[in-house]
Amino acid sequence: MELIVQKFGGSSVANKERIFNVARIITKTYQEGKNVVAVVSAQGDTTDDLIAKAAEINPHASKREMDALLSSGEQISSALLAMAIEALGFPVVSLNGRQAGFVTDSSYTKARIKRVITERIEREIDKRRIVIVTGFQGINRYDDITTLGRGGSDTSAVAIAAAMKADLCQIYTDVDGVYTADPRIVKNARKLSEISFDEMLELASCGAQVLHNRSVEMAKKYNVNLEVCSSLEDKPGTKVKEVTKMEQMLIKGVAKDDDVVRIAVIGLPDKPGIAFRIFQLLANKKINVDIILQSIGRDGTKDISFTVPSDSKELAMETLSEHKELLDAAHIEYDDNVTKVSIVGAGMQSNPGVAAKMFEALYEADINIQMISTSEIKISVLIAKELGVKAMNALSNAFIG
Repeated sequence: MELIVQKFGGSSVANKERIFNVARIITKTYQEGKNVVAVVSAQGDTTDDLIAKAAEINPHASKREMDALLSSGEQISSALLAMAIEALGFPVVSLNGRQAGFVTDSSYTKARIKRVITERIEREIDKRRIVIVTGFQGINRYDDITTLGRGGSDTSAVAIAAAMKADLCQIYTDVDGVYTADPRIVKNARKLSEISFDEMLELASCGAQVLHNRSVEMAKKYNVNLEVCSSLEDKPGTKVKEVTKMEQMLIKGVAKDDDVVRIAVIGLPDKPGIAFRIFQLLANKKINVDIILQSIGRDGTKDISFTVPSDSKELAMETLSEHKELLDAAHIEYDDNVTKVSIVGAGMQSNPGVAAKMFEALYEADINIQMISTSEIKISVLIAKELGVKAMNALSNAFIG
């Protein structure tokens, strides 16, 4: 019997009407003779509301207690969804992360899945029950609740699909697939019928919010049959796969990421080992670094600039400031009024001139570039935050038409 894993985001279960809509999607799949495991996120803005409540009580609450708090959002939505499916007359059981067998490391608020012990889920499926699983959470070796970070429910769903060798993993959202750009801010954005894992991974890493990058990474690793579709409209979605059959587009998408901060370490000695010291310090604190720019040495000094996620700004600045003398830096500063805009497409590997075309489009839109980063299938630029939407539209017009 086919096994389908279906994941529903917070907007898909935001209220009573949407919960029953999701319940009908799940039960329709069940009535087709398939086994169903559904993974759910917290309702609407629940996670943000819980973070705000924590800040009222203790702005410096431990990450362990934050995980204990934030995990409650998914438990509410999973129980309510199970109740809705019960009301429709179908056998169902809701399981939290521990019950579903999610074993993680101990990096509170940003835990990584070590394994999924699927025995309990399998027992429930053998009883022909629909299984509802809380996304975003697991348990560590100390028996503490952990959470996987923002977008973690996508990763939970793909992990179950991989562990149980599911026939299909469907990620249901409030959009009907993967678009060449966010259709809410780019008028000529087009829906893609399919996209490669590599392209989707780059788009997700560059700020496209349809799929979490860790979920795409896992789907590629275990070759999970993945589809992004709408929970609000019954229409075909976007297939995410290893190799796409559609005609190779030069650029598959344009993405914007506002969740970045540029940090500059100024007046460093122009000698070997300085960059190593900086990034070793950040790595020890598990701070991810993205775009990196080093100036050409002058007067015996150089500057190094790089970007980090917004939620790592304080820790990064604190870490570097503590070791300012060790680094022999003249000054350390940050700028959070920036955004990263990227173009992604496997087609650029075999087409010269993509970078020139991108920079021409930004020049014609009077947008100044602060930093540049490239890979085989991606070009990212750092620009002023207020120009992000303008840049996206300029690039979409240049490449998507």
